[in-house]
Amino acid sequence: MTPRGSINFLSQTFQNTEILLHELLKFQSQSRPRATTRADAAQRIESIDMAMANSLCYAGPIPIKVSSKQPIVRSYGAGERVGRDSLPCLKFKARPSPSSSPVVVAAASSTVEAEPQSEAAAPAKVLPFRVGHGFDLHRLEPGYHLIIGGISIPHDRGCEAHSDGDVLLHCVVDAILGALGLPDIGQIFPDTDPKWKGAASSVFIKEAVRLMHEAGYELGNLDSTLILQRPKLSPHKEAIRANLCELLGADPSVVNLKAKTHEKVDSLGENRSIAAHTVVLLMKK
Repeated sequence: MTPRGSINFLSQTFQNTEILLHELLKFQSQSRPRATTRADAAQRIESIDMAMANSLCYAGPIPIKVSSKQPIVRSYGAGERVGRDSLPCLKFKARPSPSSSPVVVAAASSTVEAEPQSEAAAPAKVLPFRVGHGFDLHRLEPGYHLIIGGISIPHDRGCEAHSDGDVLLHCVVDAILGALGLPDIGQIFPDTDPKWKGAASSVFIKEAVRLMHEAGYELGNLDSTLILQRPKLSPHKEAIRANLCELLGADPSVVNLKAKTHEKVDSLGENRSIAAHTVVLLMKK
């Protein structure tokens, strides 16, 4: 039986009870000798009590759920009877039924809400190592110096940029910042700030190295790839790598540098731009 059906059934039972009580009062008001009237009334009350008890005797419990604004209502188990003294005020005592789950009730006078316990903020993870990737690309335009890894390379064009346009150092900085989970080089050293106009990129990489040590890491290894059609970098690779190791404070055995052409494809292959990729591994000290 649904909760709504249970409530309707109880309501109908109370209406029947009211009719029976009305008949009882009508019976008592009849003009009979006082002794006879009391005896008949007692017998009539007993029959009413039995009828009511039988009407409230069920084969199974009635599950009732009440909201917080309703009085407490209990469910009755099989064979349980209700006396006449308990009917008018609905003060029922709950008794567990072996064949049913406990009845959920809510008190009319108060509502209790469980407050979720706030979980303690987990401490930041200290990773044994971190990996970062950096990428940078600049246009090659006449009238600029071509600087790669802090080394000036003879060429008829150079990188157009707010700073010195060192594409290798810029992508190394981004790789370190990325491994540390920090913003990229453009956010830390914005090209809208006049103080970075024409600045040497060695300033940027020194700051990235400082942040790396401040976080408790050191360079595990670094691998960089330069992509440009001209000039050929073979005569300059060792000088570039040595200067990069010095800026990083790293042993040459953990710093690798490669150079690739772009097979004359798009701006890189047409000597109109230069690009670089860098991957770094940072180890916890």
